[in-house]
Amino acid sequence: MSDSHNRADFVRFSLEQGVLRFGSFKVKSGRISPYFFNAGLFNTGSTVGRLAQFYAQALVDSGLEFDMLFGPAYKGIPLSTATAVALAGHPGLKGRDVPFSFNRKEAKDHGEGGTLVGAPLHGRVVIIDDVITAGTSVRESVEIIRQAGAEPAAVLIALDRMERAGADDALSPHSAVQEVASRYDMPVISIASLDDIMSVLRDDAGLAEHRDAVAAYRGRYGV
Repeated sequence: MSDSHNRADFVRFSLEQGVLRFGSFKVKSGRISPYFFNAGLFNTGSTVGRLAQFYAQALVDSGLEFDMLFGPAYKGIPLSTATAVALAGHPGLKGRDVPFSFNRKEAKDHGEGGTLVGAPLHGRVVIIDDVITAGTSVRESVEIIRQAGAEPAAVLIALDRMERAGADDALSPHSAVQEVASRYDMPVISIASLDDIMSVLRDDAGLAEHRDAVAAYRGRYGV
């Protein structure tokens, strides 16, 4: 499957599952967005399994060299687990078994203790999450990985909104994804982006009514 097919198929899958919706939505920033994406609505075995296949394909398509996955609590825990399973069955990895680990929010004071669960952090580590907003989760993950003596290699997310932050009269020069890529000098790989959503809108007559609103939003806040 080509990269472009994977991206468009993911947008359509998100629409089918109600994870991506068009309309008028007040988002955390206070903006009124013409679309809304909530990866938490991938909440059944089959949909999370399919989501993990999209993550695995995006990572393989990137050509990135990596040794393991890390999922920041809480959303990254099922994402890293499921994606490691999908990678184990991916023909591009030729049977390679990819380890994964994740953190707890609170340190465990009994048993083995500590905040990390899973494989020991080593080598080039891909951080996997749903989206990047403030970048807090990435910062904490980078610190954990470096403290373990490993190297943060990339962030893998479901959707890049390609959107500037800040008030309308003081927009940031870069998107949250661009800020993270620059600050930590590592790529951010997304299964799909706002550009891919717009491509699907252009190609699907049934979604034509939403094209102008999304294009206007992209023009106002996009990078």
